Amino acid sequence: MAPERRAKVSTTTALLVLAGAALAAYGLDQLSKYLVVSTLTEGETVQVLGQVLQLQFVRNPGAAFSLASGMTWIFTILAAGVITFIIWFARRIHSVAWAVVFGLLLGGVLGNLTDRLFREPSFGLGHVVDFISTPWMLPAIYNVADMAIVSSMALFMILTIRGIGLDGSRETRSRSEQEAGGASSVAEDSADGAASRPDADGGQSARPAQAAPQPGEA
Repeated sequence: MAPERRAKVSTTTALLVLAGAALAAYGLDQLSKYLVVSTLTEGETVQVLGQVLQLQFVRNPGAAFSLASGMTWIFTILAAGVITFIIWFARRIHSVAWAVVFGLLLGGVLGNLTDRLFREPSFGLGHVVDFISTPWMLPAIYNVADMAIVSSMALFMILTIRGIGLDGSRETRSRSEQEAGGASSVAEDSADGAASRPDADGGQSARPAQAAPQPGEA
């Protein structure tokens, strides 16, 4: 197996893509939360598409999708650690797809971290604003930041399954290996055909010849 070179990009390009994805996710998350807080009353539900899509304003002290309520300070520390890791790791990325993965993750984590740092009840213990409800799909209420995080995880699994590395390369058979494999297959087919071809007497070819009698044998 040899790495197939893909569209490797420079560190600068990868960082720009990562930053763009992060800013887009973060900006959309914070804008949507501002509109919800400004126009809806906490606990209010607005039917957008019936049971398919609803807006329901709640404040979540836990993790994504309202999990682990009451552990806000732990998620604040974890989010800060994730952001620090992404910033440190970013210079190793030379793939647009992987830059999008880490950009969406960075934007989503930063969006919810902003809520935990600056919203009520206190610094570091703030409640995250959730407002998107899709009862037909999930029994939880979430936000744009959560969607960005989940999207980054889905793209992460796709790239991992396809074997695409951080530099854009993909493990695949080289051309010489493919040609060698094809030649070997042709040779095997030819040998099988020769072994099963009938001779003129209707029997099988490649019949072993009798050994000539040796001197002294009757």
